[in-house]
Parts: sequence; structure tokens; C-alpha cells
Amino acid sequence: MADLNLTNLHGSLTDRALNSMNFLNEVANHYPDAISLAAGRPYEEFYALEDLHGYLDTFARYLRDDLGYDEAGARRAIFQYGRTKGIIHPLVARNLAADEGITVDPEAIVVTVGCQEAMVLVLRALRADPADVLLAVSPAYVGITGAARIVDLPVLPVAGGNEGVDLEDLVAVAKRARAEGLRPRACYVMPDFANPSGLSLELETRQRLLEIAAQEDLLLLEDNPYGLFPAAGVERLPTLKALDTGRRVIYLGSFAKTALPGARVGYVVADQTVAAPDGTVSLLADELSKIKSMLTVNTSAVAQAVIGGKLLQNDCSLVAAGTRERKIYAENLRAITDGLATRFPRGEVSWTIPSGGFFVVVTVPFAVDDALLARSAQEYGVLWTPMHHFYDGDAPVHALRLSCSAVTPTQIDTALDRLSALIHDQLRQQPGDTATTL
Repeated sequence: MADLNLTNLHGSLTDRALNSMNFLNEVANHYPDAISLAAGRPYEEFYALEDLHGYLDTFARYLRDDLGYDEAGARRAIFQYGRTKGIIHPLVARNLAADEGITVDPEAIVVTVGCQEAMVLVLRALRADPADVLLAVSPAYVGITGAARIVDLPVLPVAGGNEGVDLEDLVAVAKRARAEGLRPRACYVMPDFANPSGLSLELETRQRLLEIAAQEDLLLLEDNPYGLFPAAGVERLPTLKALDTGRRVIYLGSFAKTALPGARVGYVVADQTVAAPDGTVSLLADELSKIKSMLTVNTSAVAQAVIGGKLLQNDCSLVAAGTRERKIYAENLRAITDGLATRFPRGEVSWTIPSGGFFVVVTVPFAVDDALLARSAQEYGVLWTPMHHFYDGDAPVHALRLSCSAVTPTQIDTALDRLSALIHDQLRQQPGDTATTL
């Protein structure tokens, strides 16, 4: 029998971050009758199977008419193995210019299997020595924490505070790490409607963050899956990458929320230069593609063609293409925050009021864990996400995350009634304890 012992496998397999990702992805399957305010997936009612054929046809025409491919060449580009760095990189560059004001050489883009692969590629490249560490604004998206665990890159939390990032704490964490003989390589941050906190960085904070990155010799890993979804009346702010004049920002992008999650297409903009000992200079994107070639070989050309077709049909801008979804997200976000205000008028429960995105964090006077979530699903018929999944450590956390993206207003109203019943019942039962709050 070739049985194995978990203690003899890579340590990440027992790490809570890896368990959290599977748990968060699959929890709804275990409670199909519960209304889910846990899922961060995009609204799917506008998806149509016939659109896929249209996107593929549009991309094939682009290959033939714009790039000069003959019929056999166009067919080969979509059906065969493709270029490691991707085949839609010029369209991604056009999209960044149109929607984010980012001007970048298409060769500085690596098209990846979702943004998750982009994270792994970057962290694998940065982790050169056991002293290397990653800083991450806390609470942090569990995917970055798990990716860091896989490549043996320790993560040091930076306080998020009420502004989205505590800049003084960022400097303190970096200096303390260096005093301990560690080498901070980068700081992971989600400046727009962050997952899970929902918070965003003000323009002044973004500019100061770039200044601190230069002073502390840090890269910034900017993750921006929700930036196209501001609430009604909210003006979008420039991304860190759009403000970046010193190539301090590695930009992590995804089409999962803005185009089609099932395509699993993301990308990384890595326009930093890399000097070799022999004096040659390359783009960081080229170095990342070496890792990708041994990880996934290339991103599915069929999936890229689907995303490329959607981009082409919308003049490479997804702002207008997402008008219907953006309206739904804004209305649902308002429905959640207004609904909480109606149900908890006395201040025993508090919540964030994000300026866009998918998520609201609710802070309660008792610890929130997976056991309480199971009880919520089984006895009250509502799902949400315990915030402890986004923190390191074992301290109890007094908060939960609600998502507005994949539900209707009617479902939100019913779900909040059920959540309110759970919280009020818990308030009558729960003894006090020491815990982490957002």
C-alpha cells in the first residue's frame, strides 16, 4: 500500500489558508437550500451560451482581418498550444488604457489562468531566499495568503485600519522585519472595494503609499478585481498602477468579475526590468513566463479567444459592457446596508458602508466561526463568510462578511431577516470574550 502521511507532505497542505479557499468555494454546495450571502461570484443572469460562439467568431475575424492570419493559422491559434505569455496581450493592453488609464507595452503582460496563477508566478519569482517575506494589508484575501504558503513565503500583516491601509504600520512592519534580518519584497494591497473589507484607498493615501514603497524599497502588488463596480454616484479613482511613475507596482488583473469567470483568464502587468549577471536586461514579465511555462505551459487559447472576443465587441472597454451588472451591484449593496440599518437600529451591531464592490463586513458582539456558520445555514437558512478566514492567528473574530453580487433584492431581504434572527438569538446566548474586530 502506497499510503502517505500528511506530515511528510508539504506544510501548506495543513495550512488554514488552503483549507479556507476550498471551504469558501464549496460551502454553498453543502447547504443548497440556504440563501447565500457568502459567494463572491458575479451576477450570472445575463450569461447566454450563444454569446460564447459570438465571442469566438469575433476573435477569429480579428485574427484574420486585423492580424493577417489565414484560415489555417486562425484555427491553429485557437485550437493549438499557444504562446506562453498569451495571445490576447495587445487587447489586454488596450483594455487597460481604456478602462484604467494605464499605458503599458503588451510585452509586459502575461496572460494567466485566473488571477490566482498570476499571484503564484509573482510570489515564486520574488521568493529568492529564506529571509524574504511578503507584507499584506490585513484582513487579506485568502488567495494571496495561500499562494504565499505554497511557495514558502512568510506573510507579515499590515494593519488596514479605517482608511484601508495604516501607512505608519506599513513602515513599522517593514523596518521591524529588516531589524530581524528579514527582507520585505513587496506589499499586497487591494485599493478598490477590497475583499474582504470592502474598503478603498483615498487618492492621497494612494500617492503616499507609492512614496513609501519607494522609500522602503518595496514593490506593491495591486489586485483590482472590483474596480469597475463603484456605487451609484461614486467617482472612480486612478489605480496605483496608473499613478506609478517608478515601476513600483506589479498589477494583478482578472476578467472573472468583469467578463466571464468560467473562462479563468487573468493577467499580470510586470513592466519592471531585470538585470542579469551578464549585463543583459529583460522584462519581469519574461521571467514570469519562464515559471508559467513549467506550471501551466500556457493559458487556454480557447478561453483567451472568448475573452478577446468580448473585449473586441466592446471596443476593449468593459466599463460600458458592465453597465447592467454595475447597477445591480450598487442597488444590492445599498439594499444590504439599508436593510442592516432597519434591523439593527440600536447600535449593538455595526457594518461598513463601502463605496462600491461586492462586500459588507458586519461586526457583532460575539465570536464568529465556522460552527456558527453551519448553525446559520442549518437552522436559519442563510450563508455568509466568517471573517476569521482572512486573518492569521487563532484569536476569535467578531465579524462576518456579506456579499451582494449573486442575489436578488428579494433574496437579500429574506436573508437579512434570517441573519437578524440568528444575531438576536446569539446576542441573548453568547458570553463575552476577547476578539478581533475589523
